[in-house]
Amino acid sequence: MSNLKRKAATIGNEAEAKKPKANGSIASFFGAVPKPAGASPASAPSPAAKFDKAKWVESLTAEQKELLQLEIETLHDSWLALLKDDVTSKEFLELKKFLNRETAAGRKWFPPKEDVYSWSRHTPFNEVKVVILGQDPYHNVNQAHGMAFSVRPPTPAPPSLRNMYIALKKDYPSFIEPANRGGLLIPWADRGVLMLNTCLTVRAHEANSHANRGWERFTQKVIDLVAQKRTRGVVFMAWGTPASKRVQKIDKQRHLVLLSVHPSPLSASRGFFDCGHFRLANEWLISRYGDDGEIDWALRPGNTTKKTIKEALKEVKEEEKSKAVSTETAKGEATANDDIKTKKPESNSDEDDVDSDEEAALEEALKLAEEKIKN
Repeated sequence: MSNLKRKAATIGNEAEAKKPKANGSIASFFGAVPKPAGASPASAPSPAAKFDKAKWVESLTAEQKELLQLEIETLHDSWLALLKDDVTSKEFLELKKFLNRETAAGRKWFPPKEDVYSWSRHTPFNEVKVVILGQDPYHNVNQAHGMAFSVRPPTPAPPSLRNMYIALKKDYPSFIEPANRGGLLIPWADRGVLMLNTCLTVRAHEANSHANRGWERFTQKVIDLVAQKRTRGVVFMAWGTPASKRVQKIDKQRHLVLLSVHPSPLSASRGFFDCGHFRLANEWLISRYGDDGEIDWALRPGNTTKKTIKEALKEVKEEEKSKAVSTETAKGEATANDDIKTKKPESNSDEDDVDSDEEAALEEALKLAEEKIKN
């Protein structure tokens, strides 16, 4: 207990000097100082590659510039720098010609052109912490917008996404589904969750209609780049057999690969609801990046799946008490075995004082932490 007091007394200094660690002490927990705007410790080990976009565009032929206009204008530079050789490949250019023929023939396809690469803009390469793999984009009106499983309002969350909410609620009881049965997952993307479909386009009302045209190779390269260059570690969530095949070669010593059946109503009951992937992802990310690595899975304003300071403080306090009880139990058993009989005092003011001081120390630590957050 005296150790706990010393930690609380020095909390102000430790908050500035120490980075929080997973399962750390109370002091390390309260050391979480708000990071400056734009700072991203979790992404620091993988700096963006220097890329002269203007020079690269200038090197393209007139035909390439025309075919790659969408990539030039809407694919985030952090991704384009890594994929520039892939988009100029013969196979990819043929894919772009195919999409042009679809448009010329009056065949509507989704998502809208400006949203095909929305995943890249909301989750730049250096901010990827989790990859959720999808398959085909939704093929009905006002659904697909470039992120796997996500739909724009007022479209309600499709069945697979509703099942994801159920699994998420089991991992985090504090999770509240979006209002109006919503299914927009952009907040996840902005927090480092890359939601990537296998194919990035689809003909209206025709599932898999753009399969085997070149998207599979392109998106596999995206997966491979993350696995190769995000060396500090990323969580890959692969649900269903097709998705699991795409992560077979990933280094599982460097990354966390979570496999399960697909959240579709056809398979979710065979293990998806209890897979625990959302919590497992966070536990692993915290172990790699510290508290900054944790993903807030909340989608409703004001809601959060992250622990508040008071909740974390309560857990630490309960853990300290549990350890104290275990220690006292062990001492009692040892005393009994040695046949040492002593009379227990009716009142132990020293222990009462320790409990009181512990509470005061914890309250003081909480106040100091809150003041630092405010400042």
